Amino acid sequence: MAERNRKYGRTPLWLANRRAEHDVLAELVNAVRGGTGRALVVSGEPGIGKSLMLDHAAELAVGLRVVRVTGVQSEMELPFAGLHQLSAPVLSGLEALTAPQRDALRIAFGLSDGPTPDRFLVGLAVLGLLSEAAGEQPLLCVVDDHQWLDQASAQALGFIARRLAADPVGLVFGTREPGEELAGLPELNLRGLNDDDAGALLDSVLTAPLDTRIRDQIIAETGGNPLALLELPRGLSAGQLAGGFGLPGVVSVSGRIEESFLHRLEALPPQSRRLLQLAAADPSGDAALVWRAAAPLGIPICAAAGAAENAGLVEFTTRVRFRHPLLRSAAYRSASAEDRQAIHLALAEATDPVADPDRRAWHRAQGASGPDEAIAAELEASAGRALARGGLAAAAAFLQRAVVLSVDPVRRAERILSAAEAGLKAGAFSTALDLLDSAEARSLDELQGARVDLLRGRVGFASALGGDTLPMLLKAAQRLEPLDRDLARDTYLTAWMAAVFAGRRGTGTNIRKISGAAQNLRPPESGPVAADRALHALTLLVTEGPAAAVPALREIVTFFTGTDVTTAERLHLGWFAQAAASALWDLGTWRAMLTRQARHARNAGALDQLPILLAALGVATLWEGDFAAADALLAESDAICTATGTSIAPFIPIMAATLRGDEEAAQSLITAAIADGRAQGQGVAEAFAQWNGAILHNSLGRYDQAAELAAAAAEDSPGLYVSLWALPELVEATARSGRPDHARAALDRLERSVLASGEEPGLGIAVRSRALLTSGAAAERLYREAIDRLGRTALRPELARAHLVYGEWLRRENRRVDARAELRTAHDMLVGMGAAAFADRARRELLACGETARKRTVGVANTLTAQEAFIARLAADGHTNPEIGAQLFISARTVEWHLRNVFAKLGISSRRELGDALDTFARLVAESGDE
Repeated sequence: MAERNRKYGRTPLWLANRRAEHDVLAELVNAVRGGTGRALVVSGEPGIGKSLMLDHAAELAVGLRVVRVTGVQSEMELPFAGLHQLSAPVLSGLEALTAPQRDALRIAFGLSDGPTPDRFLVGLAVLGLLSEAAGEQPLLCVVDDHQWLDQASAQALGFIARRLAADPVGLVFGTREPGEELAGLPELNLRGLNDDDAGALLDSVLTAPLDTRIRDQIIAETGGNPLALLELPRGLSAGQLAGGFGLPGVVSVSGRIEESFLHRLEALPPQSRRLLQLAAADPSGDAALVWRAAAPLGIPICAAAGAAENAGLVEFTTRVRFRHPLLRSAAYRSASAEDRQAIHLALAEATDPVADPDRRAWHRAQGASGPDEAIAAELEASAGRALARGGLAAAAAFLQRAVVLSVDPVRRAERILSAAEAGLKAGAFSTALDLLDSAEARSLDELQGARVDLLRGRVGFASALGGDTLPMLLKAAQRLEPLDRDLARDTYLTAWMAAVFAGRRGTGTNIRKISGAAQNLRPPESGPVAADRALHALTLLVTEGPAAAVPALREIVTFFTGTDVTTAERLHLGWFAQAAASALWDLGTWRAMLTRQARHARNAGALDQLPILLAALGVATLWEGDFAAADALLAESDAICTATGTSIAPFIPIMAATLRGDEEAAQSLITAAIADGRAQGQGVAEAFAQWNGAILHNSLGRYDQAAELAAAAAEDSPGLYVSLWALPELVEATARSGRPDHARAALDRLERSVLASGEEPGLGIAVRSRALLTSGAAAERLYREAIDRLGRTALRPELARAHLVYGEWLRRENRRVDARAELRTAHDMLVGMGAAAFADRARRELLACGETARKRTVGVANTLTAQEAFIARLAADGHTNPEIGAQLFISARTVEWHLRNVFAKLGISSRRELGDALDTFARLVAESGDE
């Protein structure tokens, strides 16, 4: 840094008021040196000293390996450019990564071809590289000008920074204002020097006496900004320094600094100024490229470069390094529009069209004097390559520039729509909507107009998962029918699923109207494919009911549990297939399908699908009474949501708290989910919470409250999911609260569904529900049949509840000995699985029968965290640390750190002991807490 200060005329006096900041950096470096990962965001206005502070961190990193990355404003459109800078020195560790991570990174960096990688999988791969490198020597990564990194790199680096735990890796960012990618990370905000230190720094660069009033004014107006203090006096004449009144009007500090740099540029010989303009126009910093482009522009390289370096404005080695990013900006702005075009064209000609076609296309686009269809086509090709590498934001940028250069109006409209779709996939919803507004302002054909409707609907669904988008999706599907039959079908599927999420909160239309319209879609000419069958089965269920739909639903389930399903079909249609299994009450197959679907989504890096898949799988798992497995799924889901910024209703926490009988936690979650569901138009979340509220109140014997909530949940999306699941709760609640007519109506709806499918889980629950409304010997036969049927399923909570209600009936029949046997069975089952409220209901019934059952604290606090339990189970099942890390978005080293904690808590010393130790621990947890 001392050499850099000397070359650019800087002075270490800026450190005079930075002792606290120095201590923060020293603490971070020492933590990394000691084996702990740390991240820090150094923020502040331009010129405040961020880059020098990052240099200082590198100086402190004695014994650490230092890797540097610098964002360049004009490179923001090139996907993963910044991440490639960071990874290049450690790419030798590529083979140590898991295959999905290795493949994702190679595709992202353009080293191989393949399906578009998930950006978070790319981030996890780089975390793995850094962790491997840090295993040999602690690593400090310094990222300057983060605000100018390409979006893909910025997101990945923020992802990595939040996952540094047991990895001796430090990440220090320099940025003007921390954006969303860095939100929540520790921040060191740099402010201006105090007046004394600012005065000392100013005095250090003065070459002539300075009038006291001017000195005070400079200090005041710069706010102690070190670079401004160094640069502003350079723009003042000797007369002004001596006492004149020539300071500029009020402008921002960065504006003042740029103006100072402009004055210094103007003092250069014209060819030197031209060389700096050329260098500023190329984001790569490749000096050889600049030299090649300088020749056709007639710039004498040696003389021009020498004068610029002697002025302390730039450094030419193998790379071009400007004194400050604001100087690069000032140099570029100093060129006329005509000169910029010539510069970019020269750079385009100097860029290898094979090795770097995207940068060449970008320079050609900047050099274009007007619309140019050939360049627009090149940009479109660059967008395609960016999409293939996972650079969604870059693809949108290429396409937007292609729109400007388009000559053909048809191609222009197509590029606008493609840019909008890229923006949608990148999460830039407002940009996508602006582009769609632009498209609608042009002359569109019918297909393009329908695609606008479709994209608007998809933006609405992706951004809110609510009901406001249903009319748009339905309109798009209907417009597409005569134009693109298969796209219309896929749009109907999207609309159908959007309607499921919206439930009764859908506005403008509903699932019945969408299903009716989809049933009228003309048959495919070459015979139905899986997507056609899925759409037909699910919409038929809504329009005609379960009896008519069961054969079609079963066909879908059979196909998706077979071996002929492609990965693409599973990713595209798996969610619809599991909906068919759920509608059939084939709950064992439903869980198996969700398990398989989640595995395929993990392997494919489909992180957009995983949270909702894991939520559904968690519900299926809890329904079988496997709380430990549900906790593990929640840990995985939380890791994904934290990594991706995804928000999802707390389905697993709600049901887990409900079935465990944790009234306080369950009620809090249920109340919040109902309010959020209503506010966000997500009826499915609202109904799910109401269903669980009904379960909770039934377990506590509050049947009036349970009936109210169950009735609301049962009206969500008739014949699907929660609307079916709530019916048994409604039957029990209304039967127990003295409303048999309401109970029979609910039972009739339930039986229409389960009798059509004929699956044991549904039949067992329905028979148990009918028993509640029956008396005498017929009731007893029904209770026994329910226990027999449910005993052949994996639904342990439902079986235990069957024993419970049978025992309650027997007690009311004054058959106390028989009642005790059923109630003891129910109590022991419920205690064993951790269902405290229902277990307590059974205990109270036993007391009424004259038998004392010890009240237990069911499911005592587990000394293993959910994440530790999940990691331990995966390790016990034979998964390697890298495989576990990939699933939880942490490094293999952090997995090992967690396992050491697990070993200590369980009193074991090796992975071989994990299986038995976990089983023993789970049994002790279930049996603990006798009062």
